[in-house]
Amino acid sequence: MAATFGLLAAASLPACKTTPNEGEKGGTAANDSVANKPAPVDTIKIKMLAARRDSLKADSIARKNGQLPGAILPGHRIVAFYGNIRSKGMGILGREPKEQMFRKFEGVLKEWQAADPSIPVQPALHNVTITAQGTAGKDGKWRLMNSKATIEEVIAWAREHKCILFLDVQPGHSTLPVELPKLEPYLKQPDIHLGIDPEFSLATMPGVRPNQRIGTLDAKDVNFTINFLARIVSENHLPPKVLTVHRFTRKMITNYKNIKLDPRVQVVMHMDGHGEPTLKKDSYHDYIQTEPVQYTGFKLFYEYDPKPKPHHMMTPVEVLTQLTPKPLYIQYQ
Repeated sequence: MAATFGLLAAASLPACKTTPNEGEKGGTAANDSVANKPAPVDTIKIKMLAARRDSLKADSIARKNGQLPGAILPGHRIVAFYGNIRSKGMGILGREPKEQMFRKFEGVLKEWQAADPSIPVQPALHNVTITAQGTAGKDGKWRLMNSKATIEEVIAWAREHKCILFLDVQPGHSTLPVELPKLEPYLKQPDIHLGIDPEFSLATMPGVRPNQRIGTLDAKDVNFTINFLARIVSENHLPPKVLTVHRFTRKMITNYKNIKLDPRVQVVMHMDGHGEPTLKKDSYHDYIQTEPVQYTGFKLFYEYDPKPKPHHMMTPVEVLTQLTPKPLYIQYQ
């Protein structure tokens, strides 16, 4: 059920009347005409006020009912296949032929449902849609967006298999305020959500190429993204959006305590590191559990977690019994 809060209608504002300068008896006809014109409407301020009102209304509904109508979390566990449908090297999404991949996905979903029958599994695809690049490109921003045809194709894949879809952003040397508006036409749809990846956010590191260093985002960047999504939810009368934020080092997210939550956006801090199980569990504890934001996520790697032997990719039962809190977002790469 869609949320029912929307933006305030732009009410007419009272005109500001000018007062003749001291010593003048009155204005000319031209001055009177100017004086009687309504003041210009500050549309930005109106939108800010409307967004504030929507936020307060959302808070009120959430306090009364526990969450907003149509919220996915915490009533479901999201299980996602990650990658790019145009790349075999970015993850399981795109690595294998489509039908073969979905057969594997069906098996994974059954494993998770069997591991915790108390909570329904919500299948998802997580497509890296704005991708950090090995070359700077014409504008020197080291990132490239999928074509419209590719985005529409992955949307079709998701809907064909009753999945929600995450569009993931690796900003390179660009910024979220520049990149996120490119995805707004898709995010206006109720089954499409968002991921942001600090690892590939390098705007504060001039001259550094993607993969040379681990990037960073600050709480203000996360807050910008939350406000961006919250506005889309209100303007389009949508259920809450889910936002995943990748993290596997402390510096990937700075000033986490300053992240400001909004009921219209459900924030998942997602432990994105690979390696042997003990290392992954320690990273989850240090960067997710001990620096809580809202909901938690955990990534499993088909290629990297099992190496070197005898290590292995953790099973659903191991994840649920060995991590606190139990993650509500699971991603396979």
